[in-house]
Amino acid sequence: MKNKVIGFGMVCAISLAFGGGTFVPPASKVAKIKAPCHNDKVYVDHETKLMWQDALYTDAEDGAYARGISFGKAGNLNHAVNYCRTLDYAGYNDWRLPTVDELMKVHHDVGQHFNHSRDKDFWSSTPTVDHRYYVVYPADAYRYKRSPKESNYIRCVRCNASDE
Repeated sequence: MKNKVIGFGMVCAISLAFGGGTFVPPASKVAKIKAPCHNDKVYVDHETKLMWQDALYTDAEDGAYARGISFGKAGNLNHAVNYCRTLDYAGYNDWRLPTVDELMKVHHDVGQHFNHSRDKDFWSSTPTVDHRYYVVYPADAYRYKRSPKESNYIRCVRCNASDE
């Protein structure tokens, strides 16, 4: 009986080793490669001489937009103004929130100029007469009135007088 138990144990151990147990073969060596840089992207409109921020929108910013809070490139109007005013991007620190006319123009032009965008409203710095501010919806390039407390996406702009 003792030999049967030992034999059964050996068969189980061999089956486990060769039949798909938790054995993990050693991984082959992989060359270490530096991760690509996340370059600051911009779109330069040579006609209007404006440089537009074209940064990736993160999951956290999408979440902030959806929850109506402020974070990064999404938030209420106060946050949007401060975000652009303090932005240091692509080697420049003179960014501002665009006017409604600037936003409408860049989205009205044929073609998509931005690598990173959202199909939601973007803040402008242009007030309305009823204590609201205009946003622009990129898909139709029209302006809409929004409460300054609402959360919308942000894209900053700067004058590019040298037309770099």
